[in-house]
Amino acid sequence: FPILGSLEGQTTDLLTCVSTYWVPPLFGLAGFLIGWLYIWLDAVFLADQGGKKQLEVLHPSVPKVLLGISYFTFQYWLSGILSAHGLDRSSILNVMSILAAGGFIALDGTTSGLITSAATAVGGPLIEVGLISILPTLGENGGAWAYHYNDAGETGFFPLWIVPVYFLGGPANGNLARVFWNALGEGIGNDSATLGDDDALLPSIPKTVVPCSECQDTRAVPCPNCDDGTYVTYGQRVVCKACRGKGLVICRACFSQYDTPNDIESIREVVDKIPD
Repeated sequence: FPILGSLEGQTTDLLTCVSTYWVPPLFGLAGFLIGWLYIWLDAVFLADQGGKKQLEVLHPSVPKVLLGISYFTFQYWLSGILSAHGLDRSSILNVMSILAAGGFIALDGTTSGLITSAATAVGGPLIEVGLISILPTLGENGGAWAYHYNDAGETGFFPLWIVPVYFLGGPANGNLARVFWNALGEGIGNDSATLGDDDALLPSIPKTVVPCSECQDTRAVPCPNCDDGTYVTYGQRVVCKACRGKGLVICRACFSQYDTPNDIESIREVVDKIPD
């Protein structure tokens, strides 16, 4: 089916794009597969690693996800514009490769992302070769294909510059999948009984725990009621009951990030284990 548009001041429609009904579902399926591959490979390569940088990678912000999708869309659009204006294939390939490499480093940079993007860059064009080869030709004389590139390129099926375009689709879809997975994971964590033992089969990604600026993740801060566990009252030095002589109390800044923030006994056990 054609997608029509018009320019300001013109009454006639202009053909802006031609597509068919199965293209959007096929793109959706590709995004779904890329997303799942990201999640599983994250569990393999990154689940056991800590540190603020790894946590930021595994929990991308919504603006970062939108930037990745927009950047990929821009690359995809630019490739068509450059091709339509007659730029040679080698130059388009170089431009697309630079955009793909820069985008991957800025938006992802993980081993799981590299493997997924490389698989997408190889698998995507191969699927297109299959579609071009298998789908029937149109017209009485077979003069047009049901699916084809206007420029068959160096391969006879597609121009090589499509490979880095596919590559950049990895981070665009992968970071989106991470956001959805993290959101679903929070819901699962709040209602683990609905999963039973099946949750062990799901990929495990570390929770978002940004280092606390107050306690530096030690979970303890100096007691505000005493000096090193004791204080002077009525001329006598007594043991502080607030911190039980430890001189430390649980940090309130990161209090709610842990599993049992209201369990007093667990809190006391944590504080007791902190060296004086």
